[in-house]
Amino acid sequence: MADSDRIEVVQVPSGQKFVNRRGVSAIKDGIKASAAAPARLDKPDWLRVRLRGGATFEKVRGIVHEHGLATVCEEAKCPNISECWTSGTATIMLMGDVCTRACRFCAVNTGNPNGWLDTAEPDNTARSVRLMGLKYVVLTSVNRDDLPDGGAAHYAACVRRVREVNPDTAVEALTPDFLGQLADVETVVDSGIEVFAQNVETVRRLTHPVRDPRAGYEQTLAVLAHAKAHRPDVLTKTSLMLGLGETEQEIRQCMEDLRAARVDILTLGQYLQPTAHHQPIARYVTPQEFARYRDWGLELGFMEVVSGVLVRSSYRAEQVLEKNNVGLA
Repeated sequence: MADSDRIEVVQVPSGQKFVNRRGVSAIKDGIKASAAAPARLDKPDWLRVRLRGGATFEKVRGIVHEHGLATVCEEAKCPNISECWTSGTATIMLMGDVCTRACRFCAVNTGNPNGWLDTAEPDNTARSVRLMGLKYVVLTSVNRDDLPDGGAAHYAACVRRVREVNPDTAVEALTPDFLGQLADVETVVDSGIEVFAQNVETVRRLTHPVRDPRAGYEQTLAVLAHAKAHRPDVLTKTSLMLGLGETEQEIRQCMEDLRAARVDILTLGQYLQPTAHHQPIARYVTPQEFARYRDWGLELGFMEVVSGVLVRSSYRAEQVLEKNNVGLA
């Protein structure tokens, strides 16, 4: 699933059962917890966040609060909330807040929604986009392996309704991998989106243990490659977290693999450990290193590489669509 800079508009049915990730670390790992946890690294100065505001940000925040929209942007204290909301960009999470997978980097609740879907979600999502006055919206979701199509048809219905109600709003779909079922990928790609995204998350060697066993490095590459082959006019995008123990050679190889899959846009950001039960941080990547990795990506032919300490997969997504270089503060 996509990471943090998102507006979450979800409805969870009463009585739905889920397992909070804080209680499933041993299950997620498939092994007993280590007796000696690694020492946590001190946060460097460059991870300090400058708070911003402004009339547009306050307007969006007022709408969110007035209409009772639950926002991960606020609840997860996303470092980019002010900048993204001010620019008219936000991310909405579809299909609930319970994920059928248990990736070791993600703090979203794990469980089995048992096929539940909110039939009013397409209308509610379109209304939320209109209320917030968004010019660019990212629609993301949890993994829904409990559904025959992984939720692809519901996803596409939400996209179509958003476009009907908000014809001037560009839509990016940051999707699950649909277990590699390419027909389901086509369902979303054909729904009227400008950008199709599926996150590779980490380099090949670290895919397992970092990602759930049902995810896969090659599976994500295949999904991205098929989306581009099916609709060459739709931009493809992925995100890579750094600081998990990858080497520079592995970063470079991952970039080359993504370009071989004809991925257009790459975002690079620092992995931050949500809780003590999650995958530990191996190192903090410096701003200078992020700048160098961006140069690597541009040299390899990506249309844009958004690379920085606090970058998340949806950071200033609208600038990329406008073919602008995304400047980082």
